[in-house]
Amino acid sequence: MPWKNQGGGPWGSGPKGPWGQGPQSVGPRPPDLEDLLRRGQDKMQQLLPGGHLGSMGIALILIGALAIWGLSGFFRVQSEELGVVLRFGKHVRTVQPGLNYHLPYPIETVLLPKALRVNTISIGMTLIEDAARRGRTMRDVPEESLMLTGDENIVDVDFTVLWRIKPDGVGDFLFNIQSPEGTVKAVAESAMREVIGRSNIQPILTGARTVIETSVQELMQKVLDSYGSGVLITQVQMQKVDPPAQVIEAFRDVQAARADLERLQNEARTYANRVLPDARGRAAQILQTAEGYKEQAVAEAKGQSARFTKVYEEYAKAKDVTRQRIYLETMERILGPSQKLIFDGGSSGSNVLPYLPLSELSPPRPAQSAGGQQGGGAR
Repeated sequence: MPWKNQGGGPWGSGPKGPWGQGPQSVGPRPPDLEDLLRRGQDKMQQLLPGGHLGSMGIALILIGALAIWGLSGFFRVQSEELGVVLRFGKHVRTVQPGLNYHLPYPIETVLLPKALRVNTISIGMTLIEDAARRGRTMRDVPEESLMLTGDENIVDVDFTVLWRIKPDGVGDFLFNIQSPEGTVKAVAESAMREVIGRSNIQPILTGARTVIETSVQELMQKVLDSYGSGVLITQVQMQKVDPPAQVIEAFRDVQAARADLERLQNEARTYANRVLPDARGRAAQILQTAEGYKEQAVAEAKGQSARFTKVYEEYAKAKDVTRQRIYLETMERILGPSQKLIFDGGSSGSNVLPYLPLSELSPPRPAQSAGGQQGGGAR
């Protein structure tokens, strides 16, 4: 719809400016543009030879304009930025931080995204202004943090995603996605819900955080690469993983019971590890002793059998001689350790009184009192 001046300009009726105020009645008036142009033209004519614009003056003006236009192509890229140079709207190159040059506008233009800065996105929590504390406080966002697990439980997950622009994907970041932060946040929430939906609640609450963080990071990177977003996910950090507030006390009781169960199981394993090696050692010792006794008994039996066989072979060769030899060896073995007194039965031995030591053969009697020994004596 074309604008029409209806007595007040585009800001309403009356002589008002864009900020709702009318012209000032006092104070200095702004210089007139036509007057400035006229004065500049007069000064230019005074500087030029002849006092008027000629072909040389027009050439100098054109040369000055071209110099200013050429110098306008210098630009500086800050430490956290990368320069994306566009030639007639097409990405032609990427330049590093520092002083750089591109062909002046409108041939080439430059975009300066914060490609070297690590960005942070929080899911499940947000910072709000707290007037009472005169600062910011963290507020939970249940619609983002409550997730369903694989065993049909609900868990409250707050996490943070650290991301940056790929050095070789600045063009994709600028031209393939319209809202980078919103895209990264949506992909992060979707990936976390998928990973949580494949896991049970117990590992999520205890020792599986590192595995979940790695899985979410890999899934996010895969999805963002399929979008051609030029975004690099550097880290996923799980800040809080708790059951819902309505049932957190019951979950804590369950956790305490499981901790007691693990403690008792560890104590039982410790006792078993201490007792079982001792029992196994004793069993091995008994088996080794039995094996030794077995080998000894078998060896002795084999030796006796071989000896008997040898004796029998000699006996078969000369029975009378062998029988006599066995008799003599047996008598030698029996009578050898005993004390013997030998005398002949002649006249010299007729006065020898045979004596049998009965007191040595009978067991000793217990000692008696003095009164009980009267009238007694050896018989």
